[in-house]
Amino acid sequence: MNRFDFTPYRRSTVGFDRLFDLLENNTRANGGDNYPPFNIERLGEDSYRITLAVAGFKPADIDITAQQNLLIVAGRKGEDTNAASAQYLHLGIAQRGFERRFELADFVRVENAALEDGLLVIDLVREVPEAMKPRKISIGAPASLKVVDGGASEAAA
Repeated sequence: MNRFDFTPYRRSTVGFDRLFDLLENNTRANGGDNYPPFNIERLGEDSYRITLAVAGFKPADIDITAQQNLLIVAGRKGEDTNAASAQYLHLGIAQRGFERRFELADFVRVENAALEDGLLVIDLVREVPEAMKPRKISIGAPASLKVVDGGASEAAA
């Protein structure tokens, strides 16, 4: 098993503990289970797409749960009466259930999910609030804040 040592980075960074913990926990949790295969792509500056290959699953068999900073995609195969009575000579299409977890960055939300041709496509969008966006600070500009006198000058007069 490949394990990365983030100790040198932890010594020279401040406030990235959560990121390093996520990376270490993700490698431990996904220790070899590659089912179902998936792609993660960046569509734009603030839009992403996760595509999972879920052949044989119906929309009713798949549960998508979005929590704060976590997306869980779980598939549970329902009982099929034809499959139970079938006698397979080779069973190459996976029939087992799955659960995939994706850690989401702050302000990322699920916009859409669709299942077509055996591919589950989940579109994600990052919406950063105005207060959190970077803003330009001018050096030497007069302060735009006004001081509110709490009635101290009236009491002195």
